[in-house]
Amino acid sequence: MTRAVFFDVDGVLVHGYHANPTRIRAWDTNMLADMGIDPDKFRQDFVFDIFIKKVIIGETSLIEALERRLPALGYRGSPMAFAQYWLTMDSVLNQPLLDIVRRLKQSGDCRLYIATNQEHLRASWLWGHLGLSELFEDIFYSARIGVQKPDRKYFDFIEHRIGPQSEAPLFFDDSPRVIAGALAHGWEAVQFETVDDCANHPWIAKRLSCN
Repeated sequence: MTRAVFFDVDGVLVHGYHANPTRIRAWDTNMLADMGIDPDKFRQDFVFDIFIKKVIIGETSLIEALERRLPALGYRGSPMAFAQYWLTMDSVLNQPLLDIVRRLKQSGDCRLYIATNQEHLRASWLWGHLGLSELFEDIFYSARIGVQKPDRKYFDFIEHRIGPQSEAPLFFDDSPRVIAGALAHGWEAVQFETVDDCANHPWIAKRLSCN
């Protein structure tokens, strides 16, 4: 029987935000020089406000939110241009992990998915532009579902979509809070720090040793 295996995006499939501060790869280091926006102010006035409260759960589009908030941050350009900058800078794929995912896909006895907190535009960017659709069967993300991980409704939505499973889904995520939520839902969840956390997992390692 095949097993459903899930991967988070940021801090797992993509080098960027990570629940462990020592592993964060900041995408906005040059934002002030490139776009004229102070990154600390952007995080405080945009990310931790309207983005987390509205955009990430699909209540407001990213472009609409940027249109409303960027002028107050000193940016007079197109919100589309800013979104393109953000998407481009926050797209460093974890290639060693993707190599493992490719090998898992070749094993033929797992169904590979993405489970992430994302808004619509970046989810589409990850899926299409970055080519994750070539490796994964589906991407489950918060704006699509209407709630963020680790809300129970998030996991309920996924289970309804993938159908009954003979074995608990296996999930790799960098957030201890999300891990706790997945475990409470009956999934097997592994806190991700490095690629070894995936490669050395007994179920994964067994498949990798066969191909």
